[in-house]
This record gives sequence, structure tokens and C-alpha cells, in this order.
Amino acid sequence: MERTTVLITGCSSGIGLGLAARLAADSARRFKGKGTVLPLGGPAPLGVLQAGPGSTSTRTDSAWGWAGVSPGGGGLCGLAARGRTLSPVYATMRDLAKGERLLEHLGSHCPDTLELLQLDVTDPHSLAAAAQRVQEQRLDVLVCNAGVGLMGPLETCSDQAMKTLFDVNFFGAVRTIQAFLPAMKRRRAGRIIVSSSIGGLQGLPFNAVYCASKFAVEGLCESLAIVLRPFNIHVTLVECGPVHTSFLANLQCPDPEGTELQGLDAETRGLYRRYLRHCQSLFRDAAQEVEEVLPVFLEAIVSLCPPLRCASTQLLAPLWRLRLGSPDGSAYVRAMHDFVFGGSEVGGDQP
Repeated sequence: MERTTVLITGCSSGIGLGLAARLAADSARRFKGKGTVLPLGGPAPLGVLQAGPGSTSTRTDSAWGWAGVSPGGGGLCGLAARGRTLSPVYATMRDLAKGERLLEHLGSHCPDTLELLQLDVTDPHSLAAAAQRVQEQRLDVLVCNAGVGLMGPLETCSDQAMKTLFDVNFFGAVRTIQAFLPAMKRRRAGRIIVSSSIGGLQGLPFNAVYCASKFAVEGLCESLAIVLRPFNIHVTLVECGPVHTSFLANLQCPDPEGTELQGLDAETRGLYRRYLRHCQSLFRDAAQEVEEVLPVFLEAIVSLCPPLRCASTQLLAPLWRLRLGSPDGSAYVRAMHDFVFGGSEVGGDQP
């Protein structure tokens, strides 16, 4: 039975961690190899690979490369039905010390089916080392899941924070695809799955820079999909909405009562407070669990003809359709404002 090789970025938490754990724990044992637990600190034991300066990975006999995986179920039987099996998962992350979280999901044991590999999407040398390691195998599926967030009034976003966001969310995806695309083109086969966001389809208040990075990712992938069609390489964007992960906790987000907003006008501060309350309500009432998002990624992997775009939620679908149907955009702007802040045109909740 033919094997499928996958590499995933951003596996230290959230969707990436869950997907890696789900695949590595596949009860059908479609992964084979000799996995070892990567010790934290000290010399690398027998069975641990040096992928390059500053990078290590646990050795397995065969490869399955994934970037950005989540827990959940379903979808894997589609591979078996198509005469394919999964090789060990390449679960990559910037800091291998955070691999402990992934091992905890697997009962503190690194199974045969898993290989941890250091990969920093902002570091070309790290990417080159990972690509060199993986080129020993045939990479069938690349899942680009690494990402960061930035929220707040635009006036409070520093140049460095905005550059860092784009370096991970956009340029990180570009570098990762550049590293693995040539081999896919030579084989004239492959799949590239990219974690996007509903914020890549429509503007969201107080997420201007984050949405800009995801809009860029959407344009990148749509343009790339057209060129890669003759090479039999499919590109799929998975547009997620609110998901219960550590993403929100790690988000760069100014405190509405903090010093960062001291020089901001009172009306914008009031709107920002209302937006934060809206977010809390949205995550409480409508956010998905990682397990609910995972099947969307799995379907993109096993589908005979995967779509360019697939959404994990229909939460803002009416607003998205309104945006498409509003040529000048004014109807969408009014509707999104009312959805988040209510019907009033004034900022309200001012200090």
C-alpha cells in the first residue's frame, strides 16, 4: 500500500499539536518506525538526528511530514480506501522543548509514528535543514500552520510587532512553501494546506494588521494554485473562526486600562472595550474546539479533488456573503459594525 508523507509546522500547541497527536496515535498503525523520546538538555542519544545547526529530531524509519496539526477524528479511513497509508508524522516546532506538550497528549511516550523536528519558519537556515532532512523521503503533504496574532487599535501597533507578525504569518508561509515546492514540482504531485482565518476573507475590527497578513496569505495561495494546476499540486486554505487554543492567550493585545492606550482618544478606547467584551462573548458561546476543526484538515488531505478554500465554521458566513454582494463595501462595513458594537454610531462606554 502506498505511503503518504506529511510535514506540519506549528505543532507546539493548538491545531498543530492536536493534529500531530491524532495522526501519531492512529489506531490503524499506518505509521511505522522506531520513535524515541527527545530528552531535554544533554547530548542527543542514539536515534536522534541532527537536522542542522541548532535542530534535532527523533529518528524513525519512514517519514510523514505535517505542519500544523489538531486533535480530532475521522478522515484517515479515506487514505486506506484510496490504497494509501501514513508514514511517521514530522511534527515541527520552533522550540523543541515545547514538544513535551505533544508527548503528554500521547501518554508521555513518543510512538513509532512520530518524529519531532525543529523548524523556525522565520529562519531560512532552519528551513533549509528541515528540507534537507525530509528530502530523503517523498513529501506528499505540507501543512503550514505556524502563526501569531496581534490585536488592538492601529495607533498602538509598533513597527516591530507588525513586522514580526508578517514575518511569521506571511513570509513564514512563503519560505516554507519555497523550501518544499521544488521537490513536489519535480514529482508533479503534492498538496499544500495552509491555516488561514475568516480574518483573511473579511476585515475584523481591531485586527487590522492580523487581517492584512491573512489577506496576503489568501492572495498568495490563490495565485499559486493557478500556476500549480498543471503540476497536479493542490493548494487548500482552511479558514478558521474562533477556536479554543492558546492562540488567544498568546495574542499581543494591549490592556484597555493600561498605559499603552493612555494617548488614545476616549471614543476609540470605548470601542475597544466593547470589542473585547464582544470577543469574550463570542468565544464563550460560539468558539469551536480543536477536535471540531481537525476533520476539515483531514478532508483536505484525503479528498480526490480538494477545494481552494474550506471553512471550519459558518459563524460569519452571512457577513461574508454580504461582503461579496456589496460592490462598494459599505453594506458590509455597516453590518460588521452593528454586529460587533450594536446599532449605535457613537463609541459609547467612554471613560
